[in-house]
Amino acid sequence: MRKITKNLSPVSLESYKRRNPSNRYSDLSPQNDNDARVLADVGEACTKEQYFLCAYCCCEISGAAEDTRNEHVQARRLAPDLSLDFNNIVASCKTLAQCDDAHGSQALGLMPLMQECETELQFTINGRVKGLTEQARQTIDVLRLGGERDNNRSLIEKRKRLVEALIWSYNENPDEIFTESEETLMCLIDDLLQPEQGKLQPYGPVLVNILKGWLGAVNITA
Repeated sequence: MRKITKNLSPVSLESYKRRNPSNRYSDLSPQNDNDARVLADVGEACTKEQYFLCAYCCCEISGAAEDTRNEHVQARRLAPDLSLDFNNIVASCKTLAQCDDAHGSQALGLMPLMQECETELQFTINGRVKGLTEQARQTIDVLRLGGERDNNRSLIEKRKRLVEALIWSYNENPDEIFTESEETLMCLIDDLLQPEQGKLQPYGPVLVNILKGWLGAVNITA
């Protein structure tokens, strides 16, 4: 995860809320042209502010309905009054049995709207993620993010493969990345955090987390 900074709510969503003050998200019908526009605007706005990465696993998303879903971080069943609150909506991938599809109506202890999502999850070069707090471990389990308990092998292998490919794209060997100087690794982190044409690289925040974790451990033992 990377911390998401929410921008202004789409005009179409705010207009819908003014016209329908008692409605909930479930009242928006994809079969209605006006409602479909609202749903699309919300998805597009979320995708752009997330730099085209899934709010949970950081895979690439397009913002289109084929691979992206409007996701409520506080589930609609648990927080019905927030169902049309743009600050409670993010863009998730549609991968089966993880992220939005796994979330359902369960509570999340750690959310991508919290700064702690960048410090309480610890990713490793082998594709796994470890929760450093109970709320982080609970969230990993709920979203099936490839931790020690949920064992989402598909995501673990995909994350390992794409993080390694990302390292190779910088002409670095994944087996030797931690032998580089602190200055080199900091430059790599800075580059990964810079969007290109409004997009971050898929799983870029995961590699940033790995590198920051390594640098932090080195500085502690130094």
